[in-house]
Amino acid sequence: MDLDLIRQAVPVLLKGLNVTAMLTFLSVAIGFNLGLGLAIMRISSNRFLSGFAKGYSTVFRGTPLLVQIFLFYYGLGQLPLVKDNAALWWVVSDGARCAVLALALNTAAYTSEILRGGLMSVPAGLIEAAQACGMSRVLRFRRIEFPLAIRQALPAYGNELVLTVKGTSLASTITVLEVTGYAKRLMSQTYAVFEIFAIAGALYLVTNLILITLVRALERRLMRHQQR
Repeated sequence: MDLDLIRQAVPVLLKGLNVTAMLTFLSVAIGFNLGLGLAIMRISSNRFLSGFAKGYSTVFRGTPLLVQIFLFYYGLGQLPLVKDNAALWWVVSDGARCAVLALALNTAAYTSEILRGGLMSVPAGLIEAAQACGMSRVLRFRRIEFPLAIRQALPAYGNELVLTVKGTSLASTITVLEVTGYAKRLMSQTYAVFEIFAIAGALYLVTNLILITLVRALERRLMRHQQR
């Protein structure tokens, strides 16, 4: 293994790691809030809202993320409606923004199913007790339903966060220079396939290990009453 090559490659790949972190943060921030809204719609008694959320989840979970990224980056820009709208064109004209959009919409579909399971696990007796106490629907959701649901959903959501980090590697297919993008560029310059991608894989591994550690720490904090 060429140590000089490794010393040259690591700083370059770390630049890509900053982009990977940015893509992950924005995608998760948007996707979680959208997924929460979809989860609430899914358990709603309104058939239209429930059907829309179910259809959204089916489409985005049933198609590959790479296909979705290509459709947003290469496909939407060809539509007259998008070309004539300054805001929409601003989104699809940049690879990084398209990657965030695709990742956010994709993770929102999975997040909605994870949170839906958590919300459905809340005991009906607690909800009835809150209603008997005169709590409004918003207050009941904020103080009882959501805190209990997130405790149940957190382990599965931690897995979704890891998948989102790994999914950012697909952004390199639309010219975004994140870890994999820089790795491809270095590979084409040095032809050192093993060394470059071994370092890239190690960066993804370390990032996900840190993320898993944080999720587990949050899980222990939320479940500390059971540990006592």
